[in-house]
Amino acid sequence: MERLKSHRDFVHVVKQRTKVTSRDLVVHFCIRESGSHPAGVRMGLAVSKNVGHAVTRNAVKRRFRVLARVHEQALPAGCDIVMRAKPSAAHAAFQSLDAQVASSFAKVAKRLAASQNAADFHESPHGSCDAHHGE
Repeated sequence: MERLKSHRDFVHVVKQRTKVTSRDLVVHFCIRESGSHPAGVRMGLAVSKNVGHAVTRNAVKRRFRVLARVHEQALPAGCDIVMRAKPSAAHAAFQSLDAQVASSFAKVAKRLAASQNAADFHESPHGSCDAHHGE
């Protein structure tokens, strides 16, 4: 799993306003345009000072990285995600976070599959319907 490194990439994912929420984390997600980057999953972490001091934030990030690696096969290729910790993540049990990440990634995959199926259904022989917005 690659990392989202630039601020622009983080902002792009979060501004898509597609997210899945659980008790201790929020997963923002989007599909990259084909050809823009390698086909793998890219992930970024957002852990604010509301979660705790630096040691606590770093512990939360380590847990999220481990769990993302364990469950990344649930996400489709070409997907960018930003995992944002809620303040309660600092005190959550690892097993609880594991279940939440698994559930969140499954929901992301399901929503992306549904949106892809809808896009395929609405695609006309003259190109995608997104190309005709604004005309």
